[in-house]
Amino acid sequence: MSWRVLALPPLDEGLIRRMFAPLGADVVVDLPVRRDRTALLSGLADAELVVGDYTGRLAMDAEAVAAAPHLAFVQMPQVGVDSCDLDGLTDAGVPVANTAGANARSVAEWAVGAAFALCRRFAWGDRRVRAGEWPQQELLRRGTHELHTKRVGVLGFGAIGAEAARLFAALGCSVSYWSRRRRPEADATYRDLDDLLADSDILVVAVPLNQDTSGLLGAERLALLPQGALLINVARAGAAEHRLARRREHRDGRGGPAGPQCGQRRRPDHPPPLTHLRCLPPPTSTLAPSVGPGSPRRRSPVVIMQPFPRPCGNGRIITPGNTRLGNTRGRHAWGMVWCRTEASCRAHASAVERCMITAG
Repeated sequence: MSWRVLALPPLDEGLIRRMFAPLGADVVVDLPVRRDRTALLSGLADAELVVGDYTGRLAMDAEAVAAAPHLAFVQMPQVGVDSCDLDGLTDAGVPVANTAGANARSVAEWAVGAAFALCRRFAWGDRRVRAGEWPQQELLRRGTHELHTKRVGVLGFGAIGAEAARLFAALGCSVSYWSRRRRPEADATYRDLDDLLADSDILVVAVPLNQDTSGLLGAERLALLPQGALLINVARAGAAEHRLARRREHRDGRGGPAGPQCGQRRRPDHPPPLTHLRCLPPPTSTLAPSVGPGSPRRRSPVVIMQPFPRPCGNGRIITPGNTRLGNTRGRHAWGMVWCRTEASCRAHASAVERCMITAG
């Protein structure tokens, strides 16, 4: 019996079908006829497996879950799962998996690159030189900084936060971190949240966006940052109140929070209005779309789809990443794993079959 898969990523249909081709008759792949709400709900009526939309436009919210009576598994092709109604999916017995760790190095390097750009004012200098100027003296007056002299605070110590901490430490920075639980294996120093903010020249925000972290960095906490501090947000925008940070910086002249991934999360087909960013002077900010995970090494090869031959009864699927457990309704277990290299994909395929299914 074949699985009915609904693929929601905004990718070329031919590419999606080639990705699933190795599974042959084990899956029947459907795509929404249009990228709108009506087409999503229609497609979910027969779907058993869903590969989510990383742009968030076709969200697996409560209405979508209710429209999918046969749904057995949701795979998000990204780290974030904030476009999924996790409680609703859990109540429906549907596991949800993300791709935690797949982009950790890529995003961590991006954070380090943003820190270099802000400390040395690369973007500002580039714009001025391209405009025909040679602002050497002005740049010296504004000041630049060597990265190794900075105290770096990492907010969130998952795969991305831990890798960012390692890279900053390798450059000679003093690195501290905060997370909801202490990490005994961490080389960085654990600090309470407010202490971390008060002692960080560079704050790297790498927390997932959920009910606990939404608005975690409000106006009062942002005010704890030292004068001249830099804020590098590689998380969703909702974790920090960027508009408040920008208004404060514009008002008091502090060279503070500058978020490389600021504003709302970028969606290719529905970019948000960015007019509120104009209040932030360019010399203290670097803005970019969400391209941290987008290196070729992280995109190709990134996917292996492995149908598991053993029926799992009322067993539970445990997939790599942060998975909400549900039951597979007596069907064969199926999963998607993002791997870094072809060799690791092959190794993972055999390892996953041995460990993914546990007794219910």
